[in-house]
Amino acid sequence: MVPVPARVMDRSGWEALEAAHHARVDAATAAHLRRRGDGRKHPVEDFLFTYYSHRPAQLRRWHPGPGVRLADAAGLPRATWKHYRVEGDDVVLDAAAFLEARRETVELASRLVASTLGRQAQFGCFGLHEWAMVYRLGDDEVRHAGWPLRLGSAGTDEVVEAHQIRCSHYDAFRFYTPPARSLNLLQPTRESQPDLEQPGCLHAGMDLYKLAYKLSPAVPSDLIMDCFDVAREIRELDMRASPYDLTALGYEPVPIETPAGKAAYAAAQRGFSARGQVLRQRLLDAVEVLRAAADEETTTRTR
Repeated sequence: MVPVPARVMDRSGWEALEAAHHARVDAATAAHLRRRGDGRKHPVEDFLFTYYSHRPAQLRRWHPGPGVRLADAAGLPRATWKHYRVEGDDVVLDAAAFLEARRETVELASRLVASTLGRQAQFGCFGLHEWAMVYRLGDDEVRHAGWPLRLGSAGTDEVVEAHQIRCSHYDAFRFYTPPARSLNLLQPTRESQPDLEQPGCLHAGMDLYKLAYKLSPAVPSDLIMDCFDVAREIRELDMRASPYDLTALGYEPVPIETPAGKAAYAAAQRGFSARGQVLRQRLLDAVEVLRAAADEETTTRTR
């Protein structure tokens, strides 16, 4: 059992951590917010704010996690935040109430993370999921229609047809074009996700951000931001290896249709896999802290 932190943070201490978190999030979201205000889109950077449902304002809220009492916070807005409770002049996460309300989400997330953590990583997909998403589409039908395909439509289709596509991630597979679906070695479903997810998958690495924020405020905000940062880096590789030509935005392609491109992609994939495994263990540890804190609260209330 992972121990519960069970500590009191004085106001100056926790406000300093909160301010540092605000600065980190503001730096990470500033460009997106500027583009959103101007009505401009970005095919790489916008993904973490459009595909995922966690808004910048939500990301900006700082949460210390279970068992941490924030001194002199009772009169502040955070005292009214969902899943927090006031104890005298302090504010603390109500771990038992959170777990009761979100038990299904906690169990599903921890099951998926644990099964992926214990599985052998695979590095032979070469990012072909992005190619399968535009297979046999016209230039005006692709997701990022404002950006050209490096090899054109016919050349892109040839790459898909020359490779064995082996994507194991349902949330990538579901965006395949209809003629590409039968070309995939696997036919993943939402139900089979815990059985197929593997740590070499870039999208599984990006989704650690989603799993982390779905457990907010019961996991520390620094963990959520660490997942965000890795997801952002992965997204860049994902799109550099895609069929789109994004050199005008400063992204040099990873030409996975060539041996050199495949080697570069797999090397980067290994690095992200290792980093993702560390984050998975941290997420599982955070869930254990949550459960321990909830048990402790329940025991105390029933004495």
